[in-house]
Amino acid sequence: MRNFGIILLCGGALLFFFCTTQMADLPAVPDGASLVDYFQYEAGRYELGRYAAAMLGLIGAILAMFPKGR
Repeated sequence: MRNFGIILLCGGALLFFFCTTQMADLPAVPDGASLVDYFQYEAGRYELGRYAAAMLGLIGAILAMFPKGR
């Protein structure tokens, strides 16, 4: 589990930085847009990808720190 956690941690970090660099070139999502509207904008998809990558990294960090469940 420790190896899998390290892979998730590194993969989450790489995806987070990739999504961040892609968002820099795109126009921002308008204020007041709902979560469903985020999928209509390319910047919104990358922003949701950043959140998913951060969650992957967090899960990876937890698995790397606690490989046997406790």
